[in-house]
Amino acid sequence: MLIDSHVNLHAPQFDADREAVIERAFAAGIDLMVNICDRVSNYEAVRRVAEHPQIWCTVGTHPHEAKEDPDLSAFRLVELAADPRVVGIGETGLDFHYDLSPRDIQARVFRAHAAAARETGLPLVVHTREADEVMAEILEDEYAKAPFRVLMHCYTSGADLARRAAALGAWFSVSGIATFKAAEDVRAVIRDMPPDRIIVETDCPYLAPAPYRGRRNEPAYLPHVLAKLAEIRGWSLAEAEARTEDAFFAVFDRVPRP
Repeated sequence: MLIDSHVNLHAPQFDADREAVIERAFAAGIDLMVNICDRVSNYEAVRRVAEHPQIWCTVGTHPHEAKEDPDLSAFRLVELAADPRVVGIGETGLDFHYDLSPRDIQARVFRAHAAAARETGLPLVVHTREADEVMAEILEDEYAKAPFRVLMHCYTSGADLARRAAALGAWFSVSGIATFKAAEDVRAVIRDMPPDRIIVETDCPYLAPAPYRGRRNEPAYLPHVLAKLAEIRGWSLAEAEARTEDAFFAVFDRVPRP
């Protein structure tokens, strides 16, 4: 089973041909997808995509958008997560590369998501960029209050943060970045990820894998990500598919396994 754990099919880049993109995904063998919420104010658009029986969704606010709702509460996230089509909290986290929201607001909104993950039992879908030490400290502090599941989405950060997140039982998702020629540092971290806690994603419409780099990404390109993961880890394609499938249903356990 091929599962794209992180798509943004509600994005405007798909407005002209969304249904065709979804059909191409199914034709390429993608069995399930998780449509990721970029901000709570956009949840309805995210949720509409999850009307497809093979597509699920999350609820949350990306760190870029944290300034839109600096007082976002865990209560609001928990309320929306009562929808049975919601299978995760996020995407949330810290992005100190673009700093599109003030860092203190990013951290406050991130902690609200962690609280919601604790309360709902749903996995926290984490975005992190150039914030390794602060991210590790917040994750460890929040986890100490009570455990919750963590998914480090599209992981491209350092080995130390990966080690500290893995110590909390985190899962990691691999994206098309792993196929980029200059991404050997990313591949080095992938080699050391816990083998039973790796899943795959496209993060479409962004980060198209080779040989499609520079084009709009879509779920149909996921097999290229899986093939690169298999190569990096020394797995057969069948083993990579089985391992990532098992890991997906372990972290996203609200999704019924066929």
